[in-house]
Amino acid sequence: MIETNNQHIILPAFIQSVEVEATKPAGSPHQPTPTKFDILQPLRKRLDNLEITNRAFAHFLAKIIPAQCPFERDIILLGRKIAHIPPLCKLNPLYDEFVGLRFRALCYLVDQCGEDIQSYC
Repeated sequence: MIETNNQHIILPAFIQSVEVEATKPAGSPHQPTPTKFDILQPLRKRLDNLEITNRAFAHFLAKIIPAQCPFERDIILLGRKIAHIPPLCKLNPLYDEFVGLRFRALCYLVDQCGEDIQSYC
């Protein structure tokens, strides 16, 4: 619609795109799909809500959860690198929760216990 008196210009393309979005079916790829049930969600919540209140438990967590992926390796034969195994920790579905738990344990050791954690890094 173009009015010359008030200089209002409305482009039909904009109106059409709004109308098309409003009439898209529920299963269209542009609309978010409902989240699927995550079987590990209770375990994730439990790990995230785990409080560290004991020095021995914090030491245990800091020792048992590695600071970097232990699977990443370079395979060297006769002094030459022939292959590289990439870090596989990201394949662990609970990786982020374990890293967060280790971080909270280290923070507890520093803030509450006043320990030096450089040996854990």
